[in-house]
Amino acid sequence: MLKNTLNNFQKKSLKERFLLVMGMSIFLGYFVLGLIIVFWNFISSNKFPIFMEPMYRVALGFVLIGYSYIRFLRFFNSKND
Repeated sequence: MLKNTLNNFQKKSLKERFLLVMGMSIFLGYFVLGLIIVFWNFISSNKFPIFMEPMYRVALGFVLIGYSYIRFLRFFNSKND
């Protein structure tokens, strides 16, 4: 399966490979940003730079993680069509 995926990646044009890498990096960016916002108190001893109630901060983090998941699903569903 890994060999098949690697062959499909190599068959893509330069533009398609660039868009694949960009799509995955945007997904990872939103996902990591969501995790950082959720776990800010465990990562840093400083307060969160934007004044927010902890409940709203965690909710914002989960919204970003959910949005990254939706982007991930839409990205790979569009490639299968």
